[in-house]
Amino acid sequence: MCKESNNKSNNFQIGKRIHVIGNSCSGKSTLAEKISHRFAIPLVEIDALNWEPNWIGLHETEPHKLDEKLTEATSSDSWVVAGSYLSFCQRIFWNRLETLIWLDLPLYTLVLRMFIRSWQRWRSKELLWGTNYEKFWPQFKVWKKQESLLWWIVTQHKSKRQKLLSQIKSAHWRHINFIRLKSVSEIKAFSKLFGLR
Repeated sequence: MCKESNNKSNNFQIGKRIHVIGNSCSGKSTLAEKISHRFAIPLVEIDALNWEPNWIGLHETEPHKLDEKLTEATSSDSWVVAGSYLSFCQRIFWNRLETLIWLDLPLYTLVLRMFIRSWQRWRSKELLWGTNYEKFWPQFKVWKKQESLLWWIVTQHKSKRQKLLSQIKSAHWRHINFIRLKSVSEIKAFSKLFGLR
């Protein structure tokens, strides 16, 4: 577990305005939900705000609507947000953010999780965010990047990591405590430390 803080304080606290970020299939929603339950603070899942029927994303079609939804969802004094959408989050609530938890898992772990999760969701016909269903076979079609989560995970992994590392070093965000968890075992240790179940 790596705590990369711009603050001088040695107190290991996560506060009540928290953002859980990471590549697809890193476990953002799962960890954020545990934090929400443990500390009795509202959970904000950006995917639930963003995705319209037929996998239409407001972040591409009507970004101002996602801005409005995210602004309203984080208007209170406490929340835990799950999801990357970095430009939206920085613009809307990072100035009030206390802790960012970065799930920086290895690429092979993310890819394996993607196949398992997509298969399970496809087989069970799990309804996602109230409007959509998982598609399994299109994940293999890396030549169709709009359909393939595999393409997204692999191509975004390095650039997302570099961008987050630069944000950690930025004086602009020195008020944020950055916690970087780089393995499943570190996530488990973090969860145990804070009594997350």
